[in-house]
Amino acid sequence: MSLCNQKGGVGKTTTAISLAGALAELGRKVLVVDFDPQGALTAGLGASAHDGPTIYNLLVPERSTDPNYVPLTTRDVIHTTTIDNIHILPANIDLAAAEVQLVNEVAREHVLDDVLKPIIGDYDVILIDCQPSLGLLTVNALTASQGVLIPLACEFFALRGVALLLDTIDKVKARLNPNLELDGILPTMYDPRTLHSVEVLDLVKQNRPKDVLQTIIRRTVKFPDSTVAASPITVFAPDHQAAESYRELARELISLGKIA
Repeated sequence: MSLCNQKGGVGKTTTAISLAGALAELGRKVLVVDFDPQGALTAGLGASAHDGPTIYNLLVPERSTDPNYVPLTTRDVIHTTTIDNIHILPANIDLAAAEVQLVNEVAREHVLDDVLKPIIGDYDVILIDCQPSLGLLTVNALTASQGVLIPLACEFFALRGVALLLDTIDKVKARLNPNLELDGILPTMYDPRTLHSVEVLDLVKQNRPKDVLQTIIRRTVKFPDSTVAASPITVFAPDHQAAESYRELARELISLGKIA
């Protein structure tokens, strides 16, 4: 499942971490893939991306003429985390170069899919945290995914780009990945005290009534606090409403058949 929105700051990384935490509580073995050169997901789970290989090294493998050279495998790059049942493929700023280096590759849209295929059977769920753009990296994520979850901040500027994102999803489905489905639009950063949030949420529900999930993630200072603690909200503040909201999201996605 790709978590995708070309608008930054809408809760993609927070959702990836917190949904992974909620699914891990339910006994699912989860791999989170940091596919953003900013590396926020890696930092948000307390993993290191500076003392070993990252997903960049899998996308753009080293070419060697040494007959004894053994190329990296995907399992070589996966890190465990402090949370049971959550593993991570880390990223750092090196990933920014991959977009340029992959341009001339054959089947460049399928590189991430090839990286993940060997380990698909090891996990119940793979969550891919995409960068805030609709470039080649995001297209790779969509090509490798069965579903897309769109975290949508309840703000006007976040709403504007949804049509373009949905169009990109349709194109990837038609040309590259016929199995790709929209798993849902997740309202995030909702503040019921502001008319703006209420109006944006109502507008999304009017325009995409079948796609908006029932779960709503409200704005709270607990999210940045949990990020500093490098822990999912379900671990950092397990009794907080924010943690329960992500548990509701996990149960809703399972009930809809989006996650086994």
